[in-house]
Amino acid sequence: MTPADLSRCVVRAVRRAVEDGELPAETVVPERVVVERTRPGGVGDYATPVAFQVAKGVGCPPRGVADVLARLLGEVPGIERADVTGAGFLNFTLGPRSVVGLVRDIRERGTRYGYADGAVETEPFCWERAAGLRQRAVHEAAVRLLRSQGEGYGGPWPGVAPVAKRDGDVVARYGPDAVRWAALTVPARETPHFDDRLLVQGETSELFRVRYAHARSRALLRNAAGLGFDPEAGDVPGAHGLVQTLADYPLVLEAAAHHRAPERLARHLVEVADALLDFQHCVLPKGDEKPSAAHRARLALAEAAGTVLAGGLALLGMDAPERL
Repeated sequence: MTPADLSRCVVRAVRRAVEDGELPAETVVPERVVVERTRPGGVGDYATPVAFQVAKGVGCPPRGVADVLARLLGEVPGIERADVTGAGFLNFTLGPRSVVGLVRDIRERGTRYGYADGAVETEPFCWERAAGLRQRAVHEAAVRLLRSQGEGYGGPWPGVAPVAKRDGDVVARYGPDAVRWAALTVPARETPHFDDRLLVQGETSELFRVRYAHARSRALLRNAAGLGFDPEAGDVPGAHGLVQTLADYPLVLEAAAHHRAPERLARHLVEVADALLDFQHCVLPKGDEKPSAAHRARLALAEAAGTVLAGGLALLGMDAPERL
């Protein structure tokens, strides 16, 4: 059970509840449900406020809707528990995710990992919506995210705070990628800050860490090839943090598209990068150690993390260098 699977399961549970008469016949079944990581102090792994959305349309108490859905979802394989908290929040505890399945899924889908089945291919950007550098950066990234989830770019757009300085001056000083990153890492209504920290090529720079982590994943593959072994999906004990960030990636894409909030994706890429940089030191054999199944499995996980970083940067409009 992946987070994206969970979202689809919730939609099916609403539909089943309507068909079985447990929810009113006039209930509108949502096409998509936003599921997010449980906040600190919450219950379980993931949560959704879908019961409020469903209840509002039919005049039912959200708690009653949530109780119906929790009972149905508690029967779904892969969901260990479905709890209701507060006035009607659904909370889920999932069974452990197979590292092998996760890595194979990422390797099979490549940089399109996390895309919906109905992902929309390229089409012209709607330039009249975005006059300045910041507006263009936010709208382009939001369009890419929406397309990745099979949606067009109609509907309401967030107001975007402009860049305080002239666009050309900012790009000339800091470079297009650094400016784009700064523009996309704060909510659209907040004004981004451009200063000399954007010129730093070191661990204090989030963009540098993301791109460096991708370059490290590719360097690990090159070095492993030189030692005569290739990546192969397998269990990787002790890598829970990295595995969790990769498993959450499809959910992050869905939420970033739904809220038209590229900063959610940017923040998550930093988490993936930091987890990979902490993990990288155990990937290759040390000293006289011979390559083993454990090394191949760790290499496959590092490769998968690099693929996610490359895909996320592409959605934000930036490249992922092989060497840095």
